[in-house]
Amino acid sequence: MAQKIAYQGEPGANSNIACMQMFPQLESVPCASFEDAFELVSSGEAELAMIPIENSIAGRVADIHILLPQSHLQIVGEFFLPIHFDLLGIPGSTIEAATEVHSHIHALGQCRRLIREAGLRPVIAGDTAGSAREVREWNDPTKLSLAPPLAAEIYGLEVLASRVEDDPSNTTRFVVLAREKQLPTRQELPGPAVTSFVFRVRNVPSALFKALGGFATNGVNMTRLESYMVGDEFAATMFMVDVEGHPEDLPLRLALEELDFFTTEVRILGVYPAAEFRTAQAVTA
Repeated sequence: MAQKIAYQGEPGANSNIACMQMFPQLESVPCASFEDAFELVSSGEAELAMIPIENSIAGRVADIHILLPQSHLQIVGEFFLPIHFDLLGIPGSTIEAATEVHSHIHALGQCRRLIREAGLRPVIAGDTAGSAREVREWNDPTKLSLAPPLAAEIYGLEVLASRVEDDPSNTTRFVVLAREKQLPTRQELPGPAVTSFVFRVRNVPSALFKALGGFATNGVNMTRLESYMVGDEFAATMFMVDVEGHPEDLPLRLALEELDFFTTEVRILGVYPAAEFRTAQAVTA
C-alpha cells in the first residue's frame, strides 16, 4: 500500500503541487480543512501532512499558529514553493468574452493587474483549484479561474494566460508534519538545520526583550517571530519562533537555556533540515 501525505485543498491546489514536488513517491490525499489533514496523520492514515505556514506577500496563513501547537504533530521538514497562477477557462473561451474571474481571495489579490486590465469582476472562491473545478462544471465561457497550472490538466481547462501573478517572487513556505517522535540528534542531522518552537513569557517588565536577548548575544539567527493571543487573554503572550541551528549547537543551546529564565513554557515543535531554497537565499543575499 502506498504511503500517503495529506494536504488541505482540492486536487491541483498549490499544496498538492508541493506534495508532488517534495514527495513524488507518496500518494497525495486532499482534505477539506487543516484539521482534517492533521487528523489523518494523528490517526496513522497518512504518514505526513504538507501545511502552508507563511507566504512572502500575504504573510502567515490564518489559524496555523494556533492549530499547529495544539496538533501535537512534529515538524520534520520544510518546502518553499514559488507561486504561479494561470488564467483558465473552458475550451473555446476567451479573455475578451469573459466577465468574471473566480479564485481564492489571496490569489485574486495577487493578480490584480491582470484582473484590472481584462476588466473582469473578481469572485471569491474557497480554493484556487476548487474554482477551476467549478468553472469546468459551470461550462460557461464568461467565467474564468485563477489557479495553479496543475489545475488546468486535472479539470481539462484551457490556459488563456500563464504566470499572471503581479509579483514573480511570490513564494509560500510549507512545513511537513509527522507524528511525534524523538528529535533528531546533531549526528543524525549534520547539515544546516532549523529549530521551531513556541514559548510563553513571564508576566514581568521587559520579559520579551530579555527572553530574546540570548539569541542576539549568542549569534543565533532568528528567521521568524510571531505573537498570538491565547484563549480569552487580550495580551500577546505566546510566540512562535524559527531559528537557524540545532539545539545541540552551543550558541542555540545557550540561547535556549537563557530563554528558560524568562518564560513559563517552551516547547520545541521540530528540528529539521533547512530547505535548499533557504540556504540558496542566504548565499545570494
